[in-house]
This record gives sequence, structure tokens and C-alpha cells, in this order.
Amino acid sequence: MEEKQERTFDYSSIMGQAKELATLIANSEEVERFKQAEKKISANARVQGLIAKIKQKQKQIVKLEHSRRYEEIPVLEQEIDTLQDELDSIPIVLEFKQTQQDINELLQIVTSVIANKVSENIIVSTGGDPLYNETGYPKAKPEGVNGCGSSGCGH
Repeated sequence: MEEKQERTFDYSSIMGQAKELATLIANSEEVERFKQAEKKISANARVQGLIAKIKQKQKQIVKLEHSRRYEEIPVLEQEIDTLQDELDSIPIVLEFKQTQQDINELLQIVTSVIANKVSENIIVSTGGDPLYNETGYPKAKPEGVNGCGSSGCGH
């Protein structure tokens, strides 16, 4: 039986493949939906007005913190929460947030697939058992097995 020869790649080859994968993701349906949703948000005066008000109040909080006028901050925080709730109730904002979640989910799945495949390849290439997630390298017996301490027991 002929032994299967594994091909190895250098760092720059791996980075080249990673860039190709990044291009595939950047051109995915998920990213296209995100760009369309972002375009709608950017063009919506109501959304942009609410975002501007939130940023203005956040700046006011920073100024109050700097001048140690902490007692005024809760009122502004409540106003920000109210503005954020209004912003979050707008359908195109919900759509935008969903597209962000979709992209994050895609990236997490891709990352997970890569990590799992690398682990599986390491285990299999060392003659290990993927079921137990262990490589095939021999393991040293830990000291003290069979009730013997570090001084030994004559087994």
C-alpha cells in the first residue's frame, strides 16, 4: 500500500488562499445585502437625525464626566435609550442589524470549519482517533498510576 504524501504550504501560500476566501466572502450574498441595507440607512434622514442626536448626547456625557458632573448623566443616558429604542424600531435599521448578524454568522461558521478541519487533519495525519479528538502520538504514563507514588512501588 502506497503511503499518501501530504502537501505542505508555506505562510505566503496560506495567506494567498486566505485572501481568496476573503474575496469570496466580500462578494457573498450576505455582504451584498449588508451594503444595500447600509445604503438605505445612509440615505434616510430620520435615521441619520437619530444617530446624530445619540452622538451629541454621548459627547455631552463625556463632557459631564470630564467636569465631574455625574448627577446629570442618568438623564442623558435615559434620553439616549429612548432615541436608541426609536432607532431600533425603524424597519431598515432592523434589516441592517440582521445583515450584520448574517455576516458575523457566516464568518463564525467559516472560522469553525477551518479550525475543525485543521484539527481533524492533524489527528488523522498522526494516526490518531478523531472520535476521541486525540493524536496518534504515544503518551507517557503519568506518575502515580496504579496507586504508585513518585517514589515507585516496585511494579
